[in-house]
This record gives sequence, C-alpha cells and structure tokens, in this order.
Amino acid sequence: MATQGKIDATKLLTEDHRKVEQLFEQFEKASGDGRKEKIAKQICTELKVHAMIEEEIFYPALRGKIEDDLLDEAYVEHDGAKMLINEIEAGGPDEEFYEAKVKVLQEQIEHHVKEEEKEKDNMFQQARASDVDLEALGEQMAARKMELMEQAQTIGLPPAQPVTMGTVQ
Repeated sequence: MATQGKIDATKLLTEDHRKVEQLFEQFEKASGDGRKEKIAKQICTELKVHAMIEEEIFYPALRGKIEDDLLDEAYVEHDGAKMLINEIEAGGPDEEFYEAKVKVLQEQIEHHVKEEEKEKDNMFQQARASDVDLEALGEQMAARKMELMEQAQTIGLPPAQPVTMGTVQ
C-alpha cells in the first residue's frame, strides 16, 4: 500500500477516491443480493473513514489557507453522502430503493471528487499552493485511517455523523 512511508495528504485522499470509484464499478457489475450488499457495505466503510480523516484532520488544517466556500461545500456534501450511507447500511438489497441509493451516493461522490481534485483551482491545487505541510498531514491522516479501518474490522464504526445538518427522524 502506498500509504506507508511519506505520502502527501492529497495523494492519500486521491488514492481513496480511486478505490471507491472501483468499488462503485464493482457494485454496478455485481450480480446477486449478497455480493451487492457486501460491496455496498465496503463502499460505506471506505467513505465513512475517508470523511472522518478529511473532517478531523485535512479540512481543519486548510481552514484559512484555501477558499472557505470550498471547505463549507465539502462539509455539506459529506453530510448528504452520510445520510445515504446510513440509509444503505441500515437497509438491505431487498429494499425497493437500495440500488437507487447506492447510485445516487455514487453520483454525489463523483461530484465531490470533481470539486476536490479535477476542477480548475480545485481544493487539492489550493492545498498544494498553501504553506500547509502536506506530508506531515498525510502521515497523520494515514495513521488515523489505519486506526479507523481496524475499528471497522473489529467493533465496527458508528453511523456517520452529519456536521452541518440535523438528522431527520
């Protein structure tokens, strides 16, 4: 895994983006409810961990160093994804809107990735142009990611917690 040794924060996050894109492709091609559910749960775990390391470490380090609007939108986009993640994890492939929820989650993540790494003057470009030590941040994020993935494998992760939106009961 490329996260061992020195890796800058944007490269770590970009690797996460590629992994989740591959998982969404696998979900689309998968047949059988059991296989689809396994992949969907893996997608949810990867996205929960990714959002946590961004929100706990990456975004706070960038506050005041890049455009605030980009960070604010990223938090809100995460919250929209978290609501779908929680729905997907609480449900199952036999539910009427299960696959639609996974598809909409995929579309939301594609939009979010585009804003972080593909659009002109994107978040990652701004981060690289700032005075933030991206290697130190990357090491911190990689360590936290390992902790969270271990937790996911052992006791599991709690439901995703929205930051900007309340939960609707």
